Parts: sequence; C-alpha cells; structure tokens
Amino acid sequence: MEEYDVVVIGAGHAGVEAALATAKQGFRTLLLGINLDNVAWTPCNPAVGGPAKGIIAREVDALGGAMAKITDAAMINIRVLNTSKGLAVQALRAQVDKYLYSKTAKQILMEQKNLTLRQGVATDLIVEKGKVVGVGTSLGILYKCKVAIITTGTFLGGKIFIGPNSMPAGRLGEPPAEGLTESLKKYGINMKRFKTGTPPRVLKSSIDFSNLEKQETADEPLAFSYSDDPKILPKNYPCFITRTSNVTHDIIRENLHFSPMYGDVKLIHSVGPRYCPSIEDKVVKFPNRDSHQLFVEPEGTDSMEYYINGFSTSLPYDAQVRMLHTLPGFDHAVIIRPAYAVEYDYADPTQLYPTLESKMVENLYFAGQVNGTSGYEEAAGQGIMAGLNAGLKLKGEDQIVLGRHESYTGVMIDDLVFKGVDEPYRMLTSRAEYRLLLRDDNAHLRLTKYGYRGGIVDKEFYERVLKIEKGVNETIERFKTVKIKISKDFKNLDIQKTLSLFELLKIPGVSYSDIAEFDPQPITDAELIKEIEIEVNYGGYISKEIQEAQKLSKLDKIRIPPDFDFSKVVGISTESKQKLIKMKPTTLGQAARIQGVTPSDLFLLSSKIKG
Repeated sequence: MEEYDVVVIGAGHAGVEAALATAKQGFRTLLLGINLDNVAWTPCNPAVGGPAKGIIAREVDALGGAMAKITDAAMINIRVLNTSKGLAVQALRAQVDKYLYSKTAKQILMEQKNLTLRQGVATDLIVEKGKVVGVGTSLGILYKCKVAIITTGTFLGGKIFIGPNSMPAGRLGEPPAEGLTESLKKYGINMKRFKTGTPPRVLKSSIDFSNLEKQETADEPLAFSYSDDPKILPKNYPCFITRTSNVTHDIIRENLHFSPMYGDVKLIHSVGPRYCPSIEDKVVKFPNRDSHQLFVEPEGTDSMEYYINGFSTSLPYDAQVRMLHTLPGFDHAVIIRPAYAVEYDYADPTQLYPTLESKMVENLYFAGQVNGTSGYEEAAGQGIMAGLNAGLKLKGEDQIVLGRHESYTGVMIDDLVFKGVDEPYRMLTSRAEYRLLLRDDNAHLRLTKYGYRGGIVDKEFYERVLKIEKGVNETIERFKTVKIKISKDFKNLDIQKTLSLFELLKIPGVSYSDIAEFDPQPITDAELIKEIEIEVNYGGYISKEIQEAQKLSKLDKIRIPPDFDFSKVVGISTESKQKLIKMKPTTLGQAARIQGVTPSDLFLLSSKIKG
C-alpha cells in the first residue's frame, strides 16, 4: 500500500494537466498510465489547435498548464487559421512530431516535484462514507488517496472495429482498461458508450506529392505559449491536400454491408462525433457531394508515416486499400497501419458539478474524453481545471468555475454539466456567446489570475500580464489626449483637421506603425501594440459584449444554498424540479442554463432563495 494526496488515472492530455496542476500546488500526486511510452499521445491527427481548440490550448497555458509549451517544443508546421475573417475566429494550429510531443510531456512529468509517474491499470475505486479513499489496480496494489481524478480517454471498456473484425483495445496495439467501469457504476455513476475513429497511416515513399496541394508553415514567427519566444520554422514538413471522388464513394457504398455501423449485422450501436465523422458517414449523410477534402499530414521528423486527416473509417482492410488508391497522389500508396473505429465507456457529465467534481462521490473528479468530449485541447482544458480545483479543495479554498464570458474552457464545462452530451462534444466558436472577448491573443489577460491564485502560475509571469494590462489601459487613455494636425496626404485620406492618436488609430486600415512618428512616447513592445490596436478598433463591440456578460454574471452571483430543497418550490413544473434536483445548480445563473427551466421557474426559485 502506498499513500498519495491525489491519484490521477490516465496519462493522456487531461491526465498530464491534472497531475501537473496538483503537484505544482504541493500535493503528492501519482499519475497512472497503461503505457508510459505513450504519455500525452496524439493517437489521431498529430496536431494541436484550430478554431476554438487553439484558443483552449492558449487558455491552458495562461492557467499554468503544459500543452502550449509542449507544442512549441514539438511543432514542425504552424499557421494562423481564418486570417481573412474576424479576430473572434482566428486561431493557431500546429502540426507536431507526435513522438517528440510525447517525449517532451513525459520529461516534464518526470522532472516535476511531488509527482510520481507509474505504469498500471486502475480497476477499483475505493469509497468510504461517500468519499474517495483509494484506487486499486489490476496487480492488486492499493493506492490510498484523498482525491482521485479519472482521465481514462477511450480506454474504459475500449473495443476496436475493422470491418466485421473486433478486438478489445483502448487504441490499436494497447489493451483496454477493464473493471473500473463496473466500480464506478457501483457508486451510482451513470456510464454510457460513444465511438470515434482514426484513418490509415500511409508510407511516405509511396505517396506522389507532386499531385497534391501544398500547405507550408507560416512565414512569420509564431508560438502557442505566451512564455515562449515566437519562431519561424523551416519549411521541411509541409502538409498537403487531396480529395475523394465519386469512384472513392462507390467503393465505400459497395462495402457498407461490411461496416460495423451500417452493416447487415450492426456491431457499433453508439454515436460518433458529428464534427469529425468517418468517411462512410460523410458519403451516407451527404449523398450529393462529389468530393470531400482530405489533409495529408506528417507524423514526425523521423517518421515515414503520413496521416490522412478526414479519411477515418471502420471498413475492412481490403476496402481501405481500394479507397486509398482512388485519391490523387495515392495510386500506389501503402498502408502501414489500418484505420479503425473504437467504442468506449464515458461518464454522464451532468453528474458533475461545474468544478468537475462528482455529485455522486466526494473528492472524485472527471476530465477529458471520459466526460463525453473529443479532442486533445478539450481534454487538456478539463484536466487543468480538475487538477486546479482538486488542489483548491484540499487546501480548503473556494474552487474556480470559469464563466462563459471568460473562456472557451468555461463554455465547454458549462455545456457539459448543464446540457450533457448526446454525441462526442467538440468545442466550436459558435458555442460561445461572447466570442470577441475570448480571443486567441488575450487568454493570458483573461485567465492568468486564476492560475496564480491556485499556485500553478509563477509570480514573474503574473506580474508581466498585469504590466501588459496596465500598459494597454494607460496608453489608450494617453492616446486620447495627444492631438495631431493631419494633412490630406496621410494614408491618402482627405483629412485636414486635428485628431487624437486614438481617433487616428480607429480609422480603418490605420495601424500603430502609421502613427508611431506622431507618438511622443513611441511603443516598441509588439504584444502591447497588438492589444492596443484591438482594443481601439473593436472597443465598441467589446464593450457591448462585456455589458451582456455582466447581465449573466449577476445571476451567477446569486448563490443557491447547498442544502436547498428544490422539491419545495411551489409553482415550478415537475420537469424543472426533476432537472434541478438532478443537476444541483449552485447559482441562479447555472439554473438558468439548464434546458427546460423557464423564466417563470427562475422567478419562483429566486423568490424562494431570497425568501
């Protein structure tokens, strides 16, 4: 028997962030992984970021997490997406060397004080008087603990499908985690099943890249972490684009009867991800589409394998080969690893508090794909919040619930615990009401204070963020007082009057570099300049979103007592009462976001609380 403060079960992206967060807070932490050669593995596309997801990665960084720093160390191709669109949807996306990513993550874990990394399969949760006291493993080892955080990904009851063939596995070549699902069910935790999939890996030398559209890394210096210096990557590892055709689709249709999802004998009954469907899903659901775009991505600097993003399938191997050979550039392509689907157990996230602590078992937290989400970034965001809150609870301090106006991470967790999931959840910009507040550039200004409060952000970085925030506010006020007489030759504009620097900067197409010569206190800090330009140009829109967010936050400030009896609120519908009793909201704002709770229900509930 060994004793720890915290045991984290699962060493994927959620587990890494959760374990680092509790260890940084000074708690003896054990991180259990099934295969320690694959810590923080990227089993699907070897990339981090994209719309909304890239912003979550930066939010994790601002909170004191590791994902962005690991990405900067392992990236081989990076770009800013949606540059032709507004700031609210722009985000970084980096292709990473999957082997270097895992190696870097493992090194960070091994060097972290208070953190023990160990290979093992958790099979039992030990609970006494409704509270976690330990975790048992398949080897009969018992780890005593005060807190357990479950971050098991696709491994709980994992089962892989390739055509009519199936095998128990969490990932191809790795065993599933058996036993823990039954242990969780024993304590009233509702477990369900989802499925996801991955495409084939193809031998580099068998691809004709001359027939593919190339996507180079960015020409400007970029970095995910606010602590890392941006850099320009060599153009040695471009990504490429190819497409399916009607011939591809015909082969898919001919083999659908072998599909574990659409076949004569249906083997997979669970729901897959809507926003990352299999290629057969696309063909069935969009029968009029002649073609689907696919991305051809390197798996690493020393790897000879390429990942065919968008070509996920569970069709038989021979069908996969025929489908692949219909793609431009893949006439003679060789599959190294076949595509497959994986079905796995997840826990109903509506049984969690917004802190990610279980309502059924005290001091038990859940984070990542086990909560019904998909994606490395979504997992990391939940992982760092579960670890941060677990540590705060052990310290007897208030836990942190991020608002929907503060972060995509907050939007995601709020959606999970109050709306639940009926398909694997993916973070989208459209899920956030206040997208202009939740930008790629300002995650550190939004969230660093929480990481610092929890003890996982160092003082130096926190003070740097405060300095930027103060600099933006003071400079904007100074710009309003500096007046310049403008002649009509400025930026080819017909202006002959006196304007402030603030008014000049608000003119469309004008940047700080255009007015720097007029500034009596020139600014050289590129980060400060960027934030000032955004605040000046989008200030009116930002102020409007802040006002709307403040209305919501007023409801979130009205607390519902922990022992409040929703069943005794007269006038509320039976459906609303059932949902309120199940969800156990801790604020009126949380109650308002539960589907089925009406404005009149809120009025009656508010009256009873105040009353």
